[in-house]
Amino acid sequence: MKEFIADFKKLVKLRLTLTVVFSASVAFLIGAKQQGDIIWINWLILTVGGFFITGSANGFNEIIEKDLDKLMKRTADRPLPSGRMTTGQALVLSVFMGIFGTMLLLRLNFIAGLLSVFSIILYAFIYTPLKQKSPIAVLVGAFPGALPPLIGYYAAFKSAGFGLEYAAVSEAAIVITPLVLFGIQFFWQFPHFWAIAWVADEDYRNAGFRLLPSLEKDKISAWMIFIYAVIMIPVGFWPLYYGFGGWMFTVVSLLGGLLFAYYGYKHLKIMTDVSAKKVMFVSFFYLPLTQLVLLFDFIPFK
Repeated sequence: MKEFIADFKKLVKLRLTLTVVFSASVAFLIGAKQQGDIIWINWLILTVGGFFITGSANGFNEIIEKDLDKLMKRTADRPLPSGRMTTGQALVLSVFMGIFGTMLLLRLNFIAGLLSVFSIILYAFIYTPLKQKSPIAVLVGAFPGALPPLIGYYAAFKSAGFGLEYAAVSEAAIVITPLVLFGIQFFWQFPHFWAIAWVADEDYRNAGFRLLPSLEKDKISAWMIFIYAVIMIPVGFWPLYYGFGGWMFTVVSLLGGLLFAYYGYKHLKIMTDVSAKKVMFVSFFYLPLTQLVLLFDFIPFK
């Protein structure tokens, strides 16, 4: 049983899945605060459903890439390439998680359930095969990667057939707030993923993945990491500009954006794996920290 649990955690990419669930959960609480009513049982349903949705997408990803995972040191010990789990077993688990997670989110409302299905399809069946073909896969993958805040935010609303009940919130708020949350997470992924791709470039090449902007660890790729790191500075002002983020959040996001830019610039100058790791580590802290601060410094925008 212990071996199965350990393999299951690797199949669903537990740390990644928990990060995604955290992002959706915070967005749910922001949507609930905007309405003035947090329904905690719905938050629990979102958390469990979001875990299974993300686990399902990651499971399909590993099924598709099982032969490629054998070629990379960082993935060779996953349950499928190592032979500890069969493709059939992984498929059953992934299908079950996808169905069960979607059913849970459909209990909240149709939009949350629809977005969850879309995220699985986009991540597992479009982004995953595209990784071997073009670095544009990073752009494509940024869309499902930024969907958790949308799913979490809309999951906080009551269902009205195929729509949402939002009498206490204006139409502008119900569109702008989740789109800003989506946008922040969308742009964050570029310096985050490209820094990872720089560090893991040799491993990725073994599997045929060429995910850096120029396909090489060169000045062009370093410039792209720096430019998108700098973009995180103005992006962090969006919640304040649209009236639902306070000054505490804005200061924290500004400091995070400046750190992004600083380490992006350092990487541009020396272009080493060590400098890329520093950009990567900043990205690990930036997103969960700013999301958490926004939750507590949220100004209801109605």
